[in-house]
Amino acid sequence: MVDHHTQLQAADFEEEIHAENPLQIQDLTLRDGHQSLFATRGRTEDLAAIAEEMDKVGFFAMEVWGGATFDSMHRFLGEDPWERIRTLKKYATRTPFSMLLRGQNLVGYRNYPDDVAEAFTERCCVNGIDVFRVFDALNDFRNFQTVVKVIKQQDKHFQGAICYSLTEERMGGEVYTLQYYLDKAKELEDMGADTICIKDMAGIIAPYDAYRLIKALKETVHLPIHLHSHFTSGMGDMAMLKAIEAGVDIIDVCLSPWAYRTSHPALEPLVVSLRGTNRDTGFDLRQLTKCAEHFKEITPKYRHLLDDRITIIDANVLLHQTPGGMISNLVNQLRQMDALDKLEQVFEELPRVRRELGQVPLVTPTSQIVGIQTVNNVLFDTEDERYKMITAQVKDLCYGLYGQTPAPIDPEVQKKALQDYPRGSEPCSCRPADILEPELDKAKEEVKDLAKDIDDVLIYALYPTTGKKFLRWKYGHEQVPESVRPMSLEEGKRRRELMEKAKKGQVKEVAEKQAPEKGDSLRTFNVFVDEEYFKVEVEPVGGQPVVTGVQQAAQRQAPDGGHQKQQAEPGPSGGSKQEKAEAASGGSPDGTRLEAPIPGMIIRYEVSEGEEVSEGDIVLVLEAMKMENSIPAPVSGTVKQLGFKDGDNVQKGDVLAVIG
Repeated sequence: MVDHHTQLQAADFEEEIHAENPLQIQDLTLRDGHQSLFATRGRTEDLAAIAEEMDKVGFFAMEVWGGATFDSMHRFLGEDPWERIRTLKKYATRTPFSMLLRGQNLVGYRNYPDDVAEAFTERCCVNGIDVFRVFDALNDFRNFQTVVKVIKQQDKHFQGAICYSLTEERMGGEVYTLQYYLDKAKELEDMGADTICIKDMAGIIAPYDAYRLIKALKETVHLPIHLHSHFTSGMGDMAMLKAIEAGVDIIDVCLSPWAYRTSHPALEPLVVSLRGTNRDTGFDLRQLTKCAEHFKEITPKYRHLLDDRITIIDANVLLHQTPGGMISNLVNQLRQMDALDKLEQVFEELPRVRRELGQVPLVTPTSQIVGIQTVNNVLFDTEDERYKMITAQVKDLCYGLYGQTPAPIDPEVQKKALQDYPRGSEPCSCRPADILEPELDKAKEEVKDLAKDIDDVLIYALYPTTGKKFLRWKYGHEQVPESVRPMSLEEGKRRRELMEKAKKGQVKEVAEKQAPEKGDSLRTFNVFVDEEYFKVEVEPVGGQPVVTGVQQAAQRQAPDGGHQKQQAEPGPSGGSKQEKAEAASGGSPDGTRLEAPIPGMIIRYEVSEGEEVSEGDIVLVLEAMKMENSIPAPVSGTVKQLGFKDGDNVQKGDVLAVIG
């Protein structure tokens, strides 16, 4: 027997009903979708190919930029970040473009001075951004002041975001209470926000907490409320539905091929779920599936970047509250250090570090700050000493350079972090940017022979090391490495097929031949190939020489027995092959070697060869997972050799310098 109520619902579904309060939708596929799933590697050509069709859907806005796109594009894709906005704007002419702006952090990992923040925000407006979702990792809205002023001057939409965080399994506890969020929302309303967004970056908002929070916000402020949540924990769809029931005005979703996992709830099922209700979006499902089909077709180019776990959801996020992108960073760093077995120790240490650093929300850049410091603690701390290797960003956080933390920082940790801190041992309480010196004119001067316009200058100002490298690629001063060039669809499919075969055990290993024992007739030859030198051991067997071992030699010897420095061509990362060979193989002058404690990229050397240093002096700054680590001299003496150059990538154990 069919229920009469069910019959009415079916009839309603078939009829076109005008919704009095249609739900508005912001699409994140072109930014946060591929950032969450594919490490922000989506290329402009693939996104532009569907932009015109997505423009027909009727979105509140399409998020196309900000977040990690600026960093990933110039660093890993060899693309100009500014050009993406301009290109997409040619195809999507009706739908507003949205970006994620990290307040005074802009799209970087530190607070930038006001002159850089003003210029950057203005250029975002000019290049085509219409809606600015502005957030601060500490929910310290003093870090909004500079960018919001420019957004308002340019007559753009200011969406004030509140980072959603917890210290308990549900909303409440000593810090992140309902009143905490209501007070923050009132602050944003007073600042002139056009809309307010609850930004749940880890997917930890429970459905009934979402209902309670949205309902209370609608009763407290008089602005449209926008909810952003990831699917990581599996609660995303339910949280969105309860928020819709509570009256949320706008929600964030992705098209289904790039939804779910650590991404966002999918758009298509939600559209159908609301069909015939008062919150009906009015979207054409056929148009959505047409757009989704494009992302299905191009996904093989990116599938190798996906964390292909057995389960689509990660219930552990409800325990450690770590965003998906942060987990990927932690796993990657531990894998590079051959310490993946310590992942559980990292998860155990992480809540402790977060508590000691002021219960900060885990969102960029504080998620990286807490995460990388946790890894450092697990790898380098001893029973007698914690925080043995403190990143520069943790020191800045303890000083107050990121703003006021939601809870006080542990005084002992703060004291240790500020030992020998350049700005002083007493933390500041002012607006962070008030103590930052202007940087824009200096940046213009430093790249005046390379940058063609202000957009180029800003790439360098935000990312000096990788930004300059990109500008050299952009203008043909250096060859673009093969690793950052686009991958064809066929190449992506082949890589995926190989990975699938490997998982099934169908990739055969070539058996290694057992080398015979070395005999008395073994002879050693010096072999020079281009600018590299090898030592080859040869033993004649049956009248024919047989190579039994090849190893790269430490360094080339001059005829007088002294060291002869080769003039080698720079490698792709800026350092010569010979220099890297010398550093990595131990062919250094006599003295104490300063080895890389972790893999990373050299931001800059603070000393020169021949310079006198004291034990503890900073020799170089090493970036690991986008956080900076100051590497001190292990002994006092003279710097006899620097093994690499600024911008070089190094592995754990590489000899960075020799001091004797």
